[in-house]
Amino acid sequence: MFARRFTSFFKGSSTSSSEKAVKVGTLGSFGRKAVSFVLITVTGGVALSALDDLSIYRGCSSKAMEKVMNSKAMIEAIGEPIEKGPWYNASLAVSHQRHSVSCSFPVIGPQGTGILHLKAVRNGEDSMFGFLQQRDWDILIMDALVHVPSNEGPQQTLRINVTDIVDPSPGTHDKPLEPLEPEKS
Repeated sequence: MFARRFTSFFKGSSTSSSEKAVKVGTLGSFGRKAVSFVLITVTGGVALSALDDLSIYRGCSSKAMEKVMNSKAMIEAIGEPIEKGPWYNASLAVSHQRHSVSCSFPVIGPQGTGILHLKAVRNGEDSMFGFLQQRDWDILIMDALVHVPSNEGPQQTLRINVTDIVDPSPGTHDKPLEPLEPEKS
């Protein structure tokens, strides 16, 4: 007690200990409010990012499931109906300001299971609340690794390309393609 009064005497402050307690209490209260504000802001940002990722996953996977349902090779391999597996087994990688995505998720059919791997790009513009809107995705590449159990032998693993293959135009079969010559500089 004596040491505190002695050091305060040499510091030259004329404020009493009760006034100091009020100042410290005010600064402590401000600090707690600032920390609370920062924590709430960071938590809100993480929640919005998670909602945006969920929206991206749902948009891509639903577009992929449409293609899988129309794929004869997938229907022959794992049967009908084909359903999406649990979301917690999926993976999602988003890049280029959320304009491109790489995604994989499980699919389940009556005759087997599989994992779809896809790469897609987004059409459309960014908006302030883009995560609230359904986005239009173009699937560039989509492959499936399908596991089909067999009663007579080992399990079969098939790789099926599910991407829509566009037939070339009728005039392109007339002449074979020639390699391009490098430009001379």
